[in-house]
Amino acid sequence: MNIVLSRDSQVRVMEDTVTNAEKYFGQFCSLLAAYTRKTARLRDKADQLVKQLIDFANTENPEMRAALRNFAEDLAKVQDYRQAEVERLETKVVNPLKLYGAQTKQTRAEIKKFKHVRNNEIKQLEKLEKLRQKSPSDRQTISQAETSVQRASVDASRTSHQLEETVDAFQKQKLKDLQKIFSDFVTIEMVFHAKAVEVYSSAFQTLESYDLERDLEDFRAKMRGVYRRYDARPLTDTTPSQTVPCTVPSQTAWSTIPSQRKEAASEEDSAEEDPVEDLRAQGQGLHQ
Repeated sequence: MNIVLSRDSQVRVMEDTVTNAEKYFGQFCSLLAAYTRKTARLRDKADQLVKQLIDFANTENPEMRAALRNFAEDLAKVQDYRQAEVERLETKVVNPLKLYGAQTKQTRAEIKKFKHVRNNEIKQLEKLEKLRQKSPSDRQTISQAETSVQRASVDASRTSHQLEETVDAFQKQKLKDLQKIFSDFVTIEMVFHAKAVEVYSSAFQTLESYDLERDLEDFRAKMRGVYRRYDARPLTDTTPSQTVPCTVPSQTAWSTIPSQRKEAASEEDSAEEDPVEDLRAQGQGLHQ
């Protein structure tokens, strides 16, 4: 009976391990899926801002028009990097977390199988004890019951060993996956923000170098009816086309920005077969 109690304690540890993984990995998946969808919506709003900037630039004087054009191009480039961030978060963070639903279900099935075998062992032990109390002189029946107990015990021991190996492998893989998933998450975010800071620095310099006085001089001249010879060609809208907002991951996959996105994203995609491996290398460079 002591062996049975030991197996009860063992199976409780196994069940707690699987229950915690199911609970917290599910929460991680939901939160990171929402995080990715919010990032995609931010990308879409920034695309709208780029379009409005270009529309407004077409109504302004040449210096402001040129400054806003360059600023809008930089802002659009950041959204190309944000699009890559969304795709990589989905592939390297959210999708691996989704897999744990099936893995925990399979491990629970193994635990359920072991509990059935263990219950049979307990049943046979209880049957033997009753026979010993009611018919202590019936050696044949008691001997048969002892044989049944022995078989049930061997079966429980074998199943327990198999389950222990299964749960051990589950726990090892869970810890490795947790480390990799969040390492990928941090690397993806680090690289996006590093690239974004670089582009935003360029955008800041563009705005700082804007010649306000020249535009004011041109504006005042126009009010007096004197027109300078500026190239007044309207700007073309280089804004990436809008995408449908991301949906709940359990229902449909995230929408992605069409192939019209500019060179910043396409250069990254062509430079790496496995995005996160490249991200890791770039992310490490941030600490040097």
